[in-house]
Amino acid sequence: MKNHTHAHTHSQSAAFEPAHPERFAAAQKSTWISIFINLFLTLLQVVAGYFGRSQSLMADGLHSLSDLLADIMVLFANRHGSRHADANHPYGHARIETAATLILGVALAVLGVVLLVAAGMRLQHPEQVQPVHPFTLWIALIALAIKEGMFRYMLAVAKRVRSQMLIANAWHARSDAASSLVVVAGIAGNLMGYTFLDLVAAAVVGVMIAHMGGKFALEALAELVDTGLSEEEVEAIRATLQTTPGVRGLHELRTRKMADNALVDAHILVDPKISVSEGHYIAEAARRAVLAQHHVMDVMVHIDPEDDLQAKSNVALPCRGDLLKHLAERLGEDLHFGKRTVLHYLDGKIDADLFLDSAVYHDTAKIEMLQRKCAEITLDDAYFRTIQLHRSHAQK
Repeated sequence: MKNHTHAHTHSQSAAFEPAHPERFAAAQKSTWISIFINLFLTLLQVVAGYFGRSQSLMADGLHSLSDLLADIMVLFANRHGSRHADANHPYGHARIETAATLILGVALAVLGVVLLVAAGMRLQHPEQVQPVHPFTLWIALIALAIKEGMFRYMLAVAKRVRSQMLIANAWHARSDAASSLVVVAGIAGNLMGYTFLDLVAAAVVGVMIAHMGGKFALEALAELVDTGLSEEEVEAIRATLQTTPGVRGLHELRTRKMADNALVDAHILVDPKISVSEGHYIAEAARRAVLAQHHVMDVMVHIDPEDDLQAKSNVALPCRGDLLKHLAERLGEDLHFGKRTVLHYLDGKIDADLFLDSAVYHDTAKIEMLQRKCAEITLDDAYFRTIQLHRSHAQK
């Protein structure tokens, strides 16, 4: 199939031109908004938690700090992952988003475990736990409202531009809101006299952060090892290929994720006697249909005249020149060919259509005699299954 990568021979700045400008701009805007909000929340929660003696509020502040670092990583990945394909990256740079998601997931998992261990160690000495200041409850409520609003905004943007990493970041914001809700409950319990609940809330926040980070890391790792699309998506692509006019069958359909897109390759069966150009046309039609109807980055369509999984292999058969030489030896004479000779490699044998030069073979009786000899040869020949002789039109 044709190579649809885009060569870039422009200036250095052109290398950073995004392949999807609308998606790039939306992602940049939402991420910058998230950066400023998380910077504000980090300072607010950490300072308020420190002076208000709330371990859970400080843990939530560190959670906001991790969001801030994640947003910076999103900016980097979105800038570089949106670049067009080039000579060194013929499939584009979308996997940069995947790598960034993996790094983010591991970092969050580590942070969550650290917070959990710290809270657990302090719970070993409950007599040292102090009541928190009442104003920390109001700070926690404000943080909860801001994070829930950020989740709804970022998820709407992520769905509009169809970005896997932005969707992950949006749900991370929802996990932040959930952790803030836990903090509210922990601080409220502390103020009611159950002072240990603030540390319990800090431990729960740590578990939530670690769980979300582990989920991100595993999903990114699955993509990096070329995990395919879901069974439903594969069946939908299969149906699209099979309904393309000219496609007689389909096998070896394979998919692999590429950030929020996918790469597809498939072997389609076509009539073995059609021309190469018609087979290429059918393959292009199948490719365009998949690109138009599914969220796919590229499709590689291989044309097969028969099912490779069931038919005998043709790789051991001789090439054209050796086959014609073999035929001449068995006939006892060299055939003079006209404009074309068509050889069909099918099921471990050759079906041949030989067009003879009409200037040499103008005697119908001689052609019929040669045809009989060819039919006799195919009864026991190692290569030829059928041989049909035709007299070509006079060459001009």
